[in-house]
Amino acid sequence: MSTASTQPAGVEEIDYLELDQIIEKEFNGDRENLIMILQAIQRHFNYLPKPALSYVSEKLSIPYSRIYEVSTFYSTFSLEPRGRNIISICTGTACHVRGAERVKEQIESSLDIKDGGTTEDKRYTLESVRCIGCCSLGPVIKVNEDMHGRIPTDEVENVLNQYE
Repeated sequence: MSTASTQPAGVEEIDYLELDQIIEKEFNGDRENLIMILQAIQRHFNYLPKPALSYVSEKLSIPYSRIYEVSTFYSTFSLEPRGRNIISICTGTACHVRGAERVKEQIESSLDIKDGGTTEDKRYTLESVRCIGCCSLGPVIKVNEDMHGRIPTDEVENVLNQYE
C-alpha cells in the first residue's frame, strides 16, 4: 500500500507509515496484540478509521470480519469520528439521584448535540456511561481524563469553556 490514500472529501487521510510504526515498532507485528494495536490507532486518530482496520487486517493476516468484530464488541472503540474532547457523563444510580440527567440536558443544550453525538466542529463528543467510579462525587462528568464532580447545572458552561 502507498503511504497515503486517496480519500473521498471529508474523510481523513491515512498515513500507512504511521500505522506501520504502531503495528511493527510498538507491537512487533504480533497479532496477539490486536486489541492494544486498535487502542493505539484509536489514540492516534481518536476513532478507528475503516481504511486503518483494512490495513491492520492485511498487515496481520487477520480476517477483516474478526477485526470488525473486536472493534464493535468493546464500547471503548468508535468507528465514527469523535470530538477532540470526550465528555463522559455518569448516569449510574448515585449520579442519577444527584441530578446527572439535568447536567446531561444542560450539556446537550450548550453544545447542541444529543447523547452519543459529536459537535459539527469536532470539538466535543458526549457519551453517557453507567459508572465512572466516583459515586460520592456525583453528579460526575469526565472530560478527556479530567474529572469534574458535584457539578451543578449552572457550572456546565464554565467546565466546557476550559476545553475550547
